[in-house]
Amino acid sequence: MKVLVIGGGGREHALVSRLAAEVDPLDLWVTPGNPGTARLARTALAPLDRPDALVELADRERIELTIVGPELPLSVGVADVFARAGRLLVGPSQAAARLETSKAFAKAFMHRHGVPTARFRSCTSADQALATARSAELGYPLVLKADGLAAGKGVVIAGDRQEAEMAIHDAMIAKRFGASGASLVLEECLTGPEVSFFVICDGTRAVPIGTAQDHKRIFNDDRGPNTGGMGAFAPSPLVDAPLADLVMRRIVDPVLRGMAAEGCPYRGFLYVGLMLTATGPQVIEFNVRLGDPEAQVILSLIGEPLLPLLVGAARGNLPDAPVRLEPQVRVGVVIASRGYPESSESDQPITGVEAAEHLDGVSVFHAGTAHRAGQLVTAGGRVLTVVGHGRDYTTAIARAYAAVERISFDGMQYRRDIGKKAISA
Repeated sequence: MKVLVIGGGGREHALVSRLAAEVDPLDLWVTPGNPGTARLARTALAPLDRPDALVELADRERIELTIVGPELPLSVGVADVFARAGRLLVGPSQAAARLETSKAFAKAFMHRHGVPTARFRSCTSADQALATARSAELGYPLVLKADGLAAGKGVVIAGDRQEAEMAIHDAMIAKRFGASGASLVLEECLTGPEVSFFVICDGTRAVPIGTAQDHKRIFNDDRGPNTGGMGAFAPSPLVDAPLADLVMRRIVDPVLRGMAAEGCPYRGFLYVGLMLTATGPQVIEFNVRLGDPEAQVILSLIGEPLLPLLVGAARGNLPDAPVRLEPQVRVGVVIASRGYPESSESDQPITGVEAAEHLDGVSVFHAGTAHRAGQLVTAGGRVLTVVGHGRDYTTAIARAYAAVERISFDGMQYRRDIGKKAISA
């Protein structure tokens, strides 16, 4: 089968790496890819925000299954264009993708279908948002979320009214998040540990494919601004079989029924961001694709071929049996460039990646990298994800950081506490 992976980050490198064991290298394609995927698959170039160009690529290369990695192509309707062209694609329609592309839609959808989530108000003007913040009806701390896509950085937790007013000004008046912040969702701040719960869906049913815990803040001990993710570990020790069953019954199944009832059956990966509160799991957010860096730690724990699951999801006929998961753990450490998350530094020479990859129980996934004159260099904020494998978290953590120490570039930064939550849990 000829397979195309859309995207060029660490998540897509992880997908290509996993599929490389199941698909002939001549039949595995990626666009735009990165230096890591170039070693495993054939590379093509097509703009990710143009579904017509992507379907033209699939037609030209006779692609039989396309897998969408990032949210951008889904937000502009790539699944709809492929469906009209009669081509299989793993990913939701533009209407279904609103679970991620519009926080206001997602919150209203959850309210309509009884999915547990925080109390909220959707605000389409600064005056409305300021009035909500000043009323303190949702309490403090107050969570403010840009309605649209903001690369994982559109969330502010305001400790008091002054911080909330500043965040509203930044988003809606100063337009810090561009058009994504033209509307805001304000919601009560839930407390408890956060867990990422992943399923793959075929329109009517879903099967769990793993759990993880992400580290969003830039600095150790969850300090500093939010990022796209500075590391993750899998599986989450906080999710046992009864809790997983509860999440499926109270959250995932109602989402699938609700999407089908509203005329947009959900197919593809679904990432459920959970807060494990004292009253049970509640949804913080949905992503309509695999997370990054969570994909880098969960995909290799799927203990059966991935391709049949993807084909089943795209065709609407997932296998009835549960997905087998390996009894191992993964810890992934993101290495970022200087200035991230506010900015990034490019063209810094990177050394030591091959030395890191040669260590036992280690995988290295490229994200913000490029080749310049034969030299691997930085080309973005999050540069690499280094993953340690093991039977236990202590071993996986040690392997990940031993590999990180082999890698070097000017301005390199990373957290030194990834995975410690797993041990303390």
